[in-house]
Amino acid sequence: MSVNAIKSVELPLSEALLAEARDLKLDVAGAAEDGIMRAVKAEKERLWRLENAEAIQAENDYVEKHGLPLAKYRLW
Repeated sequence: MSVNAIKSVELPLSEALLAEARDLKLDVAGAAEDGIMRAVKAEKERLWRLENAEAIQAENDYVEKHGLPLAKYRLW
């Protein structure tokens, strides 16, 4: 299946919110897709941080103990 394939789905939405979005001439489908994309991205980032928490902590501990590896070359 193509990544850009479009599938029609039914979503329960507040009637008041939908009416307000239409009054503002918002692209409701586009806004929904954008919101879902943001939620997917945020969840992937959260899962990545959980999966890599040990390595991130080890790197932070190293920098705390030894400083930044190339700090002597920093110009600021």
